[in-house]
Amino acid sequence: MILPVLGGAYLGWSLGANDASHVFGTAVASRMLRFGTAAVLCSVFLLVGAVLQGREGIDTLSGLTAQTALTAGLAAIAAALTITMMTVLKLPISTSQAVVGAILGIGVMQGELNLAGLEKVVACWIGTPIGAMVLAAVLYPALALIYNRLRLGMFRQDALLRTGLIVVGCYGSYALGANNVANVSSLFLGGGLMNPFEATLLGGGCIALGVLTFSRRVMDTVGKRVIKLDAFSSLVVVAAEAVTVHIYAMVGVPVSTSQAVIGAVLGVGIARGSRSVRLRSLRNIGLGWVLTPAIACCLSAFFYVIAHLRYVG
Repeated sequence: MILPVLGGAYLGWSLGANDASHVFGTAVASRMLRFGTAAVLCSVFLLVGAVLQGREGIDTLSGLTAQTALTAGLAAIAAALTITMMTVLKLPISTSQAVVGAILGIGVMQGELNLAGLEKVVACWIGTPIGAMVLAAVLYPALALIYNRLRLGMFRQDALLRTGLIVVGCYGSYALGANNVANVSSLFLGGGLMNPFEATLLGGGCIALGVLTFSRRVMDTVGKRVIKLDAFSSLVVVAAEAVTVHIYAMVGVPVSTSQAVIGAVLGVGIARGSRSVRLRSLRNIGLGWVLTPAIACCLSAFFYVIAHLRYVG
């Protein structure tokens, strides 16, 4: 069916448009890297990560509920609409929560839901920002000690930080593809539309397209609205986020890159003793995290009902 393919493609595009900010947004916000360069690097490395390590997460999400081609398409469209709404509002929300919420809505309507698998996913969601926060709080003083001992001149410092941001950004993009391609490809695979390699390749390609065409809108949100980051702090944030997300990719649970990066930002703030964390922005982002799965769940359930209406004359 063309519906799940179009729905999955739209979902992948929406994911790329929103989540690119989590790996290169801090670098762009600190003006250490141009947006165009960041978008191309992000697209290439996330596609590689999707193809090489995207299978584990696909198996997890595919097992939450039984999917047909129709329900896969409905879930994809519900999740993508939710993500698009949040992107227009310039909020870096959780794509994983949108997808799981959409799958949950379908599962409830069908009366089939793997609660054990859902509990595993939710537990990892909770652990994601906490783990990234702790990792960033440890990394910041450790790397700062090494950095300060180098005693580099201003130009060499600039070159070193720019190189570091590119390296951790590429690694973060790889981790993003490896972890989050499941949000798109599990719907293709669950609906029996294609084999795993085709699903990860198409899913990764759609995410990359979203990065290249529409990711600039949320690039500044994390770097400017939660806490003001310098280039060194940006490097620590992306490194902590990338490691955290990659770990969960190996575990096989798609998690939120937005939760990981916000946790890392808070960890840096704690390490710096900063008082510039903007609680209002954190409250709004937290509200987005709560609303995202709820909205996606309601939308997918609504679409399921509409798709199964029968006219009685």
